[in-house]
Amino acid sequence: MNALFNENTYKEYNLDKTGVIMNVLISTLYSFEPVILCSTKIGIDKLILIIDNKPNEKQNESLKLIKESLGKVVEVKQIKTEVYDIVRVAEEVVNAIDLESDKNNVYVNITGSRRTQALGLLFASYSRLEKIKNIVYVVEETKQMIYLPKLSFNLTNSQKQILIYINNKELSSLNELSNKIKISRGMLYRSIKELKDLGLVYDEEGEGYRLSDAGRIAVM
Repeated sequence: MNALFNENTYKEYNLDKTGVIMNVLISTLYSFEPVILCSTKIGIDKLILIIDNKPNEKQNESLKLIKESLGKVVEVKQIKTEVYDIVRVAEEVVNAIDLESDKNNVYVNITGSRRTQALGLLFASYSRLEKIKNIVYVVEETKQMIYLPKLSFNLTNSQKQILIYINNKELSSLNELSNKIKISRGMLYRSIKELKDLGLVYDEEGEGYRLSDAGRIAVM
């Protein structure tokens, strides 16, 4: 878990432990305008920004403006991530979402930033859909805030168990896995085929089944 978001810093990070319901916005950052627009329309209490490990000049300027305009009334946090590692971005965001109280309203803004960071944020939202209030995108030309569909991986318990076993490299044979998760081999083959069709699992020649990046996100 990222040092920014661990249980030891939970009290400092999560002011809502007092029981107050908070509006939390998790947002990618490039231009500051979409972040300000979403923050104002939603009426946020906390802002978590996804930025590069080494922010460029535009991100730094946007971050400065946001702190100057919102920082006095809103708690502003940062998650620094790798630019092109979608799985790592999703993992960092999932960690942050998990630290939020179930009472809080968590909003997600995927406008701006690198596409990989926006996708990582989006997929993390799918992994924790029960805690997400809305996913939004701001149209640059009209400044309209569009509410996007809240989708999920929608996996069965058996499919989740299969992904976990593959991810942990505990799948020595299909017979063994069938016994462990207590389903028939026919059902197991069907579930694996469905996972492959979803792009979560693939065959690696000589190595057996492996999880795709999407599969790794799905088991977070």
